[in-house]
Order: sequence, then structure tokens, then C-alpha cells
Amino acid sequence: YVPAPAPVLLGHHFSSIAGAGPILGPINAASSWGWLPAYLWIIIGNVFFGGVHDMSSLVASIRNKAKSIAEIGSMYLSKRAGFIFKLLIWLALLYVIAVFINVAQMTFNAKMPVVENGKIVKEIPIGGGVATSAVIYIALAVIFGFLVYHLKKSLKVATAVFVILVYGAVYVGQLFPLNLPPNAWNVILLLYVAVASVTPVWILLQPRDYLSSFLLYGAVIGAGIGILLSFGKVESHLPAFMGFWSSHHEPLIPLLFVVIACGSISGFHSLVGSGTTSKQLDKESDALTVGYGAMLLEGIVAVMSVIFVMALAGAEFEALKKSSNVGAIYGAGIGKFMNFLGIPETVGMAFGMLALSSFILTSTDTGTRLARYVFTELTGIKNRFIATGASLIIPALLVFLKYKEPIPGKETVKVLPAWKALWPVFGATNQLIAALALFVVMIWLIKTGRKRYWFVPGIPAIFMAVITLCSLVMLFIKWKLSVVGIAALVQALLAVWIFYEGALALKRLKEEEHGS
Repeated sequence: YVPAPAPVLLGHHFSSIAGAGPILGPINAASSWGWLPAYLWIIIGNVFFGGVHDMSSLVASIRNKAKSIAEIGSMYLSKRAGFIFKLLIWLALLYVIAVFINVAQMTFNAKMPVVENGKIVKEIPIGGGVATSAVIYIALAVIFGFLVYHLKKSLKVATAVFVILVYGAVYVGQLFPLNLPPNAWNVILLLYVAVASVTPVWILLQPRDYLSSFLLYGAVIGAGIGILLSFGKVESHLPAFMGFWSSHHEPLIPLLFVVIACGSISGFHSLVGSGTTSKQLDKESDALTVGYGAMLLEGIVAVMSVIFVMALAGAEFEALKKSSNVGAIYGAGIGKFMNFLGIPETVGMAFGMLALSSFILTSTDTGTRLARYVFTELTGIKNRFIATGASLIIPALLVFLKYKEPIPGKETVKVLPAWKALWPVFGATNQLIAALALFVVMIWLIKTGRKRYWFVPGIPAIFMAVITLCSLVMLFIKWKLSVVGIAALVQALLAVWIFYEGALALKRLKEEEHGS
């Protein structure tokens, strides 16, 4: 429990919840069904679903001694429901760690494609520079934390100096790129998140997330001004609506609400809010700024990602999709619009990639810390080193091992990194956790005498539960008894069990009221 000023905690929370979700999800959705469905779900979901989810789970936590959302489920539903919820969360976090480590490694080895006439004519290596910049700003964060928290130096003065140094790291990184093989980065990143998750928050987590948030603010503000200056100069070729079925035969409903998670609503946010953020909140009134405010910021990032697809739609977009660089479209979008400020496109691209890398790194080590907390709640093992080690074994296997995945309807198989084998089920899992978190908040409100407000978390909970359970059933029908199909079925059954426990809790409450 280390209270932090609201601006510092906002930076930590925003950096931790963002990840790659508000970038990759909207890009995929807009290019699949058109920009209008993606835009509408981001706006409506962000304000009425995600903001409510994030702030209510944070407030529920601080009203219950900063306990996690799953522990609150144990208190107000049943111990059985809490245990199942914790198990579901822990398994989901292990997958988050594996995915984000792999994506971070890819940004450190990224090459930015240069597209001419719809074809990639060359690729500029920028990943090594991004890696160097990331290493520098992590070192700067440790120094910043020591100055502000240990030596009690002025937060404003330290911020002014260190933000300049962080931006300088972007330039220095491109001069001295750090190039390592993918597996070397995987090992380094696993070791990094292990250390970061057991280190006191004031040494690394708070200051690193706070400083990295200025990279994210810079990307949002820089690209945002560029978008305003580009009016009348950039033409969009992306249709507003491309039909109820994507080119890959994926239905708009329910998949739109699963593909776009971060930016609209994401279960991972309730884990961060009730896991680390609630233990750093200085006063309850800061929950509005931190919980709801960070979600609004993430919505802006998501809307910008849709705009990037609109601006790059056509041959350039199709060429960028073929790149091995997962952040190519985001980097190209940042570079394109920052160019309207007089910033060279390659510099803007590198800056965009570093911002994306920052999103991913902060979410990864926060996810590892959360996995450690949940493991302790599940097992009672309080040794942080054992809990962290146990929570990193499966992610390490998912990162390094290969898996032969049968292709539905065909006799052939494709070889994938193990983490990719479970990728189709991840979006639904994340949204399922959001539905369960809202359900727990609803039960908490009802059982603590605020029954008239049940609909605030209740309506989003019901909507997300129906959507995600439908998605999981569709996945099971498609993949049958494969790894993906079994994972989807198990998660759907566990979720139904938790909802059933909630119904029993409400029934008991009603009987007690009638009895009294």
C-alpha cells in the first residue's frame, strides 16, 4: 500500500490497462466490418460500459480494504464462486503475459515497411532503437522513483526534467540500436517481468508507468493535432460499413464486441484497478480521475487507431498487413499524421513503435504482479518469489514451445508458437472477466443496501455475458475438441457456474429479507 498523487497514479493505471488492445482490436474490427461499427462501439462502450466497469471495480475494491475483484466475489457470492473466478483470472493472466512478452519482443525486432504503389519496397529496422530507448527509460524511471519517493524531491521539477530525458531516449535509441535475436529478448523480458513484479512499486512500477504515460500522451496529442491539420488533405477509402460478415466469414455480432475490448470494455482493467491501483489510491475521490479518466484516454487511443485504418485504407494498408511487424499500421499512422507537424515520418514511426512498446511492457509486468497476487489468494503461498516463479512457468512454455494446430475442415496442420494456438479464445475470455466483474459489483451493491443502483453495472454485465458466452459457444462449434474448443467450453462452463452462484446469493438475500 503506497499512496500516490493522482497524476502519478493516472499514469500508472493508464499505462497498465492500455497494452496493445486499444490499437490492434480497433484496427482489426475497422478493416473487417467498416469504420462505423468500430467507432460506435468504442464511443458507446467506453462511456457506458468500460468507464462504469473500471471505476466501479476500483471503488468496490477500496470499499473492501483494496481486495481484488475475485476476493470480493468470495465475500458477496460464495467462496466457491470466488475460487472459480480466481482460477479463471489466473489462467487468463498467464496467457496475457505470454502474448505480451512475444509482442514486445516483436517490437524490439521490428522493421518498418516503406510502401510505394501498394508494395513494400524496403523495410527500415527500427526495433533495435526502440529496445535501446526502452532500456534507457526504465533506468530513468528507477532514478526518478529514488529522487521523488526516497529523497522527496519536487514531483513537478523531476517530471519536467525526466520527461525531456525520456523523449531524448527516443533519439538516442535510433543512434545506438540494441539488436538481439527473438529468443534472447524473450528470455530478457521474462527475467525483467519477474524482477519488476517483486520489486516495491515505488522503485519501478509507479515511476516507470508515470514516465511512460508521457510517451503515450505525446503520441495521442501529436497524432491528434496532426489529424486536425490533415482535414481536406487525407482521403479515406475505407467504407463506413462493409456488411455483417467479414471477408473471413466472421459475423459482426457477437465478434465486434469481442475483437474491440480495450477502448470499449476490458476485463483486464478490473484486475489492474482492484489489484494494484486500489493499493496506491491516495483518496477515494481520485477514483473518478484514475478509473474513469484512464478509460476515456484509452477510448481516444482506440478512435485514433480507427482513423489510422481510414487514412491508410487501400493498397498501402493491405501491404502493411502483410508485414511481420504487428505494430506497422499503428506506427505508420502515427508517422503519417505527425508529418503534418513537420516531424519526419520515420521519426514519427519510431516514436509510435516506442509508444506501443511502452503500452505492452507496462501491461506485461503489471499482469505478472497481478498473477502473483491471484496465485497467493488461490494457494495461500505468500512468498512473492515462489508465487512469481509459479506464475511464469506456463507463460515461458507458451512463448518457447511450438504447437501443431489442425485446420478446421482440412486434414493438414499448421505449426504455431504455443501462445498463438489459444489466440482465438483470448478476446472472449477477457470480455467474460469484464462481465463477471460487473456482476460481482452488482451483487455487492445489492447486498450493501444500494439495490436501486443495480442496473448501472447490471445492464452492461448482462449484455457482455450474453455476447461472450455466445462467442465461446461459436468457438467450440468451430474448433470442436481441439485445444481452442476445449478451452472455450471449459471457460463457458466456469462462467455459468459463477453466475449460478450469484443467483443463489441473491436468492439467500431475498429469503433473509422476507424472514426478517
